[in-house]
Formats: sequence, C-alpha cells, structure tokens
Amino acid sequence: MSTPTPQPFQVHVSDDVLDDLHERLTRTRWPDEVPGAGWRLGSNRGFVRRMVEYWRDEFDWRAQEAKLNAFSQYRAPLGGIDLHFIHEPGLGPDPLPLLLVNGWPSSVWEFHELIPRLTDPARFGGDPADAFTVVAPTLPGYTLSFEPNQPRFDVIAMADLFADLMTDVLGYKTFAAHGSDWGSYVVALLATRHPDALRGIHLTLLPVRQDLPFPSELSDADRRYQRELQYWQTEETGYHAIQGTKPQTLAYSLTDSPAGLAAWIVEKFHTWTDNNGDLEGTVDLDSLLTNITLHWATGAINSSFWPYYTIRHDPWPLPDARIETPTAYASFPRETRHPPRTFAEPFFNLVRWTEMERGGHFAALEVPDLMAGDLAAFCGQLRAHA
Repeated sequence: MSTPTPQPFQVHVSDDVLDDLHERLTRTRWPDEVPGAGWRLGSNRGFVRRMVEYWRDEFDWRAQEAKLNAFSQYRAPLGGIDLHFIHEPGLGPDPLPLLLVNGWPSSVWEFHELIPRLTDPARFGGDPADAFTVVAPTLPGYTLSFEPNQPRFDVIAMADLFADLMTDVLGYKTFAAHGSDWGSYVVALLATRHPDALRGIHLTLLPVRQDLPFPSELSDADRRYQRELQYWQTEETGYHAIQGTKPQTLAYSLTDSPAGLAAWIVEKFHTWTDNNGDLEGTVDLDSLLTNITLHWATGAINSSFWPYYTIRHDPWPLPDARIETPTAYASFPRETRHPPRTFAEPFFNLVRWTEMERGGHFAALEVPDLMAGDLAAFCGQLRAHA
C-alpha cells in the first residue's frame, strides 16, 4: 500500500452556512432561568444571550478563518477518513518534532497562540535551540477531520492513526508528544503502543482510573484528591453521562440550534478555565466563538462524543503496565482533577512534575507562555539525553 500524500488545505466556510447560522441565531428561543442562578445550574442566560448577539452581529468569522489559514495545513487520507492537521516547521538549528493533541470540546484552535511560541521561540524572547516542528492534527470525528457517516474512532484508534501520520506519512522516526483532555489518553496510548517512536510525552491531564483505591492512611494530597474526585463525580459529570450513553439524542438539538451548541460548549470553558469569574478575561469572545463556529460549520458535534461512549462501554483503554517513556506532567490549578503523584507513578515514568502557577483545562489557550516554557524545559531534558 502506498503512503498517503498530504494535500494542502485551507479552511473556508461557505457563505450559505454563515447566512444560515445568522438566521438561526436571530430566531433563538430563550429558556427561563432560576433567579440568581448565575452559572450554578449551567450556562448563565445573560452571558449566553450576549455571546449569541455578538456572534450574530459583530463576530468576524473571516478574520478568524484567516488566522487559521496562516498555518500550514493539510489533509491526508488515513484510516478511511481525510485527516486534517497543521504542520508548522520550526525555526532553529535542530527543531524537535512535536505532536500536539487536544480534546473535547476543543479544536486545533486551542493551539493557535502556542504554536508560534514553539516553532519560533526567538520571536518571543526564547532560545532558537528550543524550537519545535509542530504537528497538530484535528482529532478524527472532530471539526475539520469530520464528514457525515465516516468511521468512528476511540482513543486507541486515534493513537494508531497519529502514529501512522507521524512516522509513515511525515517520516519522523521519533518525536515528542503533548496531550490535554482526550489528547492525554491518546498520547499515553502512543507511548504504550508505539514506544520506539516516542522521545517523551507531556500531559496536562493524568489519565488514571477514577476507581483506584485510596491508601489506608491518607496523606494531605490524598484527602484533597478524594474531595476533588467526589465533587467531580457528583456535580460535574452530567455531560459525560449523556455523551457516553445516549449521544444521538443530544446531537439533534446541538446540531439544530447554534445557541444550544454555544451554551453546551461555553459552560465547560467557564467551569474548566482559571478565570476567577471572568471568562472573557481569560478567553475572549472571538476565541470562544472561533472554536464553537468550527463545531457548528462542520456539524461534527455528534461524532465528537464517540470517545465518551467507548470509555464507558469498552474496557479501560490504558494498560496496567507502567509506561516507560519519559513523562512530564504540568499540573494547572484549574484542571478538572489532580491525582497525587503516588497515584501516577505506578503507571508513568515521571521525570518532570510541575505545579503551574495559573491556568486550567485549556492551558494552551489560557496561558500559552507557561505551556511553551514547560514544554521547552521538558524537551530540553530529552534533547540533552538524545
């Protein structure tokens, strides 16, 4: 079988799709809201209404589209789909190939501020020797890697697909990888299933089972995690349950109503970012709406739920055996969960553990300078031991 040849790609949402979006936003039917609820019961109506009005009347999709198209983008036929990816060359004496993998409800847009800091660190006051050549694929079934009725991919299949992309299609014998959200699972599986190709992995969410037993004598870190896990499982997993059990039912409303889609996605950005109650101070409306518009224009929301279904109905995807690939973990304070190091060490060869000063689940979007710095420091260790 011949190796697929990547074809240059540019994002272009048709005027018809944008006109239809405007019309649907104009006809939004608004629910009531419990007085004084704020964000406690889900997306705040006042915020969503203002966001929808901005989306309808002021948001400039073409300007955001042009920002995406400033990156070198491609599509390649792999695994029965057309896989979209950014492939941005590094500017330095020996750029290290680096795979960036995001999760839900995000997109490659999450990396738009991070990628230049990685490929051209000198531009941001860094050392050209820390430069990376970045490959940022769109997860199969997500936004620009989606077509209706295409095959579904669980995190194992995603890992194998990205291994093919990096080694067979792009020709990198070895590379480093970063993962957030589902990307953390994908990257950990890459290290498990393709260890010879991985120089090291960098994670911002530790993919460890939530049903691991706690020790009989609890440390302070154990107690914090126990409280955090109890709150997470009680208050924050409603989306996970519906996306993992009856995703098709939810997909009708989110595919039909852009306001509904925006409310579903923005609640996660409000809950999971380090925003101190001011989401726009952390991720502005243009950035939020660029990500949401990618989901809307491609109609990919239903397909994006698939990893949630498989994680509930298939065996746990990661092995019990320890992953020996050098692993870095960046612990951002507003990440959804923070397993203690003692929970992670049996499963990962942790060579770097960093308590970050600020940032949350979408750290590459929230604090790209901190993320770039941690990646450079970790991969500096890898380069030194090459």
